[in-house]
Amino acid sequence: MKPPPFAYFRPGTLDEAIAILGRTENAKVLAGGQSLMAMLNLRYVFPDALVDINDLFELSGIEIAPERIRIGAMTRQRRIELDAELYEAMPIFRDALKLVGHRQTRNRGTIGGSLCHLDPASELPTLALLLDAGIETAGPAGVRRIPVGEFITGYMMPGIGPDEIVTAIEFAPWSVAHGHAFHEFARRHGDFAVASAAVMVERDRQGVVTRCAIAIGGIGSVPQRHGAGETALTGSDGGPDAIAAALESCAGLDILGDFHGGPDYRLSVARTMLRRSLTAALARASERTQQA
Repeated sequence: MKPPPFAYFRPGTLDEAIAILGRTENAKVLAGGQSLMAMLNLRYVFPDALVDINDLFELSGIEIAPERIRIGAMTRQRRIELDAELYEAMPIFRDALKLVGHRQTRNRGTIGGSLCHLDPASELPTLALLLDAGIETAGPAGVRRIPVGEFITGYMMPGIGPDEIVTAIEFAPWSVAHGHAFHEFARRHGDFAVASAAVMVERDRQGVVTRCAIAIGGIGSVPQRHGAGETALTGSDGGPDAIAAALESCAGLDILGDFHGGPDYRLSVARTMLRRSLTAALARASERTQQA
């Protein structure tokens, strides 16, 4: 199919892009286009205008500091996947990005575009939630930083205004001794996940879990933090009882069914992915803690 007709703008500066959005009703921002172009061709969306921000090169790049990591919204997913310095600091990004679509889509897809598309099964919004990230936006009123929990307002509904543009994602790095894992199940490689589980943990030298973050994607209308699971692990030895408690408490998450499977099936898959992620993350944390 062909997309519906629309006006096309390609601004050269961020201020110009914001101005166009401010004076144009029913406009969509075009970043990587890997989701938007398919939705246009299938006529799932009917924008009156596209604002192409691919010339806004200032929105690309990765900055790593001891207290903060910043990734520009127009940074291509493939660049994030291959960045050696980011991998050293936060290796979970590479694990997650290998599951995003295919290499061809990651060559064009951007982190900002994925966050704004906000598919509940998408890996990058789940990862942003796991990291308690801040989403930076720019609009007529200036720059603001939105906690990811406020940015995720509902199914494919980012919490930004129609005249705002996401410019970056920021988050604090974890200790070098943390453990991580990101597992998901999809019916075919490159498909969106039926369920996914992202985990990061830190342990002391006695093996006690001192910090834990868990995010579950794919099973509800939005990615979800699994607070009950985090509580079950934190302060424990990370043994079978703690893992079993985290898995059991998944029943308290919001779970929806669709043509891929009902709620019970998705819950079962989510528990399996979480068990794999917890097992791998805890083992990595033990190994890295002893090496530190």
